[in-house]
Amino acid sequence: MNRRRLAAAVFFGGVLGPVFLLLALHRESAASVSLLLNLEIVATAVLAVGFFHEYLGKSGWAGIAAILAGGVLLSFQGGAPGVVAGLLAAAACACWGLDNNLTALIDGLSPAETTFWKGVVAGSTNLLLGLALAPFDASLGTIAAALVVGMFSFGASIVLYITAAQQIGAARSQAAFASAPFVGAALSFLLLKDPLGLPVIAAGILFGLGVILSFLDRHEHEHKHEVSTHVHAHRHDDGHHTHEHAGIAPGTGHTHEHVHAPLTHSHRHLPDLHHRHSH
Repeated sequence: MNRRRLAAAVFFGGVLGPVFLLLALHRESAASVSLLLNLEIVATAVLAVGFFHEYLGKSGWAGIAAILAGGVLLSFQGGAPGVVAGLLAAAACACWGLDNNLTALIDGLSPAETTFWKGVVAGSTNLLLGLALAPFDASLGTIAAALVVGMFSFGASIVLYITAAQQIGAARSQAAFASAPFVGAALSFLLLKDPLGLPVIAAGILFGLGVILSFLDRHEHEHKHEVSTHVHAHRHDDGHHTHEHAGIAPGTGHTHEHVHAPLTHSHRHLPDLHHRHSH
């Protein structure tokens, strides 16, 4: 099961998503496309609730609606080219939304291992695709800069994102990840001199409001944990991991295969690896 999830995540998120993104960048400014990438949180949330047993309350859905409104505003402020770019960016976000949900469910591999396979397979595929479509004439300085950007923007960030998604769910971790397009838009204004108009400012406000509302969403109810066996990083002071290890303090994080006995209790929770129950 984990192999199929990883393969699908690599194909949609690592191969198709970047292609749609580059096509969108050919039709609109970097600032607009960067802010449009907040639509990824919409795709992630809709898929998470509809197919992956995550839960969003009124506050969470209000946040999704605000981000969607911002995306629509940005798409139509550029006329017909803006609409096409918006659709391409939305397609990229749909691919990444599926990738986010599948990745959050992979519990047999560490975040670093998942990122490694994504980089090897998706990176090689995109490199071959680029070489086939355009000649390779970059300078050594450009290559070095690309490697540094990739190491942090794709390598380190994906490891951190996967770790978060396994603990708080794909939708909420994506809400935090939505800060990235704001940084991208700010850099495009400062470095690329992209125009800063009222629609962009209004959309940015809607995006910020949506992220805040997504984080305010919480819920609590009695729920039942079935018997399960899996591998992931965990601690023994969270109320869900009751097995014992000699010489390991309860608050020490560690990883190994372990078995969960049946358990019924009530507490505030997020859709992590242990709380993918239906509502």
